[in-house]
Parts: sequence; structure tokens; C-alpha cells
Amino acid sequence: MAKTNQNYALFLDFDGTLVDIVERPDAVAVDPALPEVLTRLRERLGGALAIISGRPVAFLDGRFMPHEFDMAGLHGLEHRIAGRLSMSDPDEHPALRDMVARLDTIVAGKEGVLIEDKGCSVAIHWRLAPHEKDFALATAHAAVEALGADYRVQHGKAVAEILPSAAGKGKVIERFLHEAPYQGRRPIFIGDDLTDEHGFKTVNAHDGLSVRIGGGETVAKVRLATPADLRRALSAWASDGSLPFNEDDC
Repeated sequence: MAKTNQNYALFLDFDGTLVDIVERPDAVAVDPALPEVLTRLRERLGGALAIISGRPVAFLDGRFMPHEFDMAGLHGLEHRIAGRLSMSDPDEHPALRDMVARLDTIVAGKEGVLIEDKGCSVAIHWRLAPHEKDFALATAHAAVEALGADYRVQHGKAVAEILPSAAGKGKVIERFLHEAPYQGRRPIFIGDDLTDEHGFKTVNAHDGLSVRIGGGETVAKVRLATPADLRRALSAWASDGSLPFNEDDC
């Protein structure tokens, strides 16, 4: 194992990063070669590889089975580190559960506007109906105003997600960095969206490396064009042990 690999902890977003963005959130597909690539790369990193996503852990596990990775789901509301799983409980968010039912009614007449119920958060998607962007954003912000300060809106690509204020990718990456095998390593976080910018700021503050997939304003230090470019880079890293990003940016 190359010495440099022992010094890094790798954190990977899912949608738009490891996999391509799709029109419907339930239609996402994982490249068949990806789980084995991540498994080999995790071995090179001494176990310090985790997926950090807005998706639930159960959803991600279903896409990677039978492989099991460390991960954070729902922007950190649930996480698994070295096999220890901490799950979120939708019953702890009764006001949000009531709001999900109301949102289903509100968007019922808006073709192409989708409600994705994640249990402890809810996302409003308008990728199939771009002309409904203003309606979707207004609906999300009105819902958060009604819910109060315990919740916030997280903006993304053609999506606005309502989630507990305590959730955030930067916060959960910080948590990982205080536990083995991540502790004491220089973090690398790779993402593609506004939801990942707090994660970029966290790893930058730890003298790490932040990588943005695609365009858009960002605090990330490195940019790759597409998820396919990233998958090729990760495959090469898993095969030959050479960090596929510019170490001078760390």
C-alpha cells in the first residue's frame, strides 16, 4: 500500500458524484463496477472511506449490496462508522410527518413536481417540471416557516429539501474525523452540489482536499467534469495506489 493512502480519509457524495443525476430520484443506477472499486480503494485507505449523502442509509445499502460501506445518510441524521449504525427515527419528527401529508396535497395538481419522503426529511423535486421552480421553492420555504427554527431548507439541483437544522454534511464529516479509522487523517470530500459546500468548507479547514464535480460556484479546490470522470479516477486509484488529484492542493 502506498504511504500516501494511509494518510487520507475519503468522503464521497452519491447523487451527481458517484452516480449520474436522473430525472426521478428512484431511478438512479449504480455502475456495476463501482462497488468493487470502492471496496478495493477502502482497503488501500485502511478502511477510511465513507459515503456522505442526503439519501437514507437503507436506500444506499440497497444500491450497493452485498457490499457494505461506512456512510452518513439524510445529511448526517443517520450514520454508520466501522459497523456501528445510528439510525434516525421519523417518529421523533411529528410536525414534519404532518407536513409531508400536507405537501402531498399541495403538489397534487402540479404534474412533474415530486415529493420524496425520506422519513426525517422531505424533498420537493422539480426536475421534470422546471417551470414550477418558483412554486416548489415557495412551497418549501413556506413549510419551513410553519415548522419553525428546528428545520431549514437545503437547496440542490432542481430540489429543495426540508430537514432538521442540526443536519449537515460538514457536521457529520467532522464527526467521522474524530473516530477511527478516520481520526488523524487528511480528509478528501468529493461532491457536486450546494448540499456539499459545507462539507468542502470542513475539509478545507482541516487542510484537506475538496473536489467539485461539474460546474457552479464553489469553495472546492479541484474540479472534475462528470461522475464518469470521477469513477475512472477512483478506479485508477484503487488499481495503482496513486492519488488521482493534485496533492499540491492539499
